[in-house]
Amino acid sequence: MRLAKTALGVTVLGSLLISGASAFGATAPAGGTIKVWATENNSLTGGTAVITGAIGDYGTFVDANSAGKIDKKNGLYIKIFSKKGTVLINSTQFNAVFNNAQPTDFNAVTCSASIIASAPMPIVSGTKAYAGITGSVTVTGTFAFIVPRTSSGKCNTSSNAKAIAQYSSITGSGTVSFP
Repeated sequence: MRLAKTALGVTVLGSLLISGASAFGATAPAGGTIKVWATENNSLTGGTAVITGAIGDYGTFVDANSAGKIDKKNGLYIKIFSKKGTVLINSTQFNAVFNNAQPTDFNAVTCSASIIASAPMPIVSGTKAYAGITGSVTVTGTFAFIVPRTSSGKCNTSSNAKAIAQYSSITGSGTVSFP
């Protein structure tokens, strides 16, 4: 009788484990439409992200290389570290669009401006709950800033000028799927 109860217990436990995480109240993502909400940190090399829709998760992100290694200086990819796994996104197209975007509202009196840029970001890979993820998210980056003045009183628009104040917001939507 004891052996039968043990065998039954192992069978039930095995079926729960095989049926996946849903047996424990969490389900693996099924794919579908997602929305991404992100804010960069002050160094513009990472920040926080929330993903809603088919994926409900949150975490931090950093600049990375194509292999997913953190690269704050030359990273052309973004790696999201969320509670359920990581996602690597190719941001090269967005970076190209943003780097060539010009402020449409630069004010030489106040030295302030904003830039809005949009482009798709293909999803490259994922880990844990996001293993095998594919898809793409079209993002829009909104950036506002005030640059300092030079010693002659003009706005310092050189690439070396550090903004006095800045704001950034990245939002987007797209579709993901899983194997």
